[in-house]
Amino acid sequence: MRKILIMLALLAAPVHAQQVTSTDGAVLRALDKISGEAKDFEIRRGEIVRVGNLAVQMTDCRFPAGNPAGDAFAELEIAEFGSENRLFSGWMIASSPALSALEHPRYDIWVIRCITS
Repeated sequence: MRKILIMLALLAAPVHAQQVTSTDGAVLRALDKISGEAKDFEIRRGEIVRVGNLAVQMTDCRFPAGNPAGDAFAELEIAEFGSENRLFSGWMIASSPALSALEHPRYDIWVIRCITS
C-alpha cells in the first residue's frame, strides 16, 4: 500500500517545461539490416534524403537550451519513395531510439544530434 501511495505522489508532482532550442538540421544514422552497413547523414529542414527505397524528411530538430550536446529530438516523416503511405511520422529521441521507432523490415533510422552551425 505504501508503494502505491509513493507512486501516486510522484505522479501528482508538478512537471516543469524544459527550454529547448530549435535548429534547421540534424544528423541521422541509417542501418541497412541486410548488409549491416550503417551510414550517418545530414538533413536540413524540409529536405528529402533517400535511404535505400525510403524518403526521409525532417521538419524540426530540438535540443535542451544551452546544451547542444544534450538529448536531441527530431520530427521526421518517412515513407517509401513513390508512395504516399507514411511508415513513420513523429518525434524520434536520440537517447531513446526504441521509444518511437521506424518499423521497417530492412532499415533502421535514428537521430544522432542536431546541427548547431
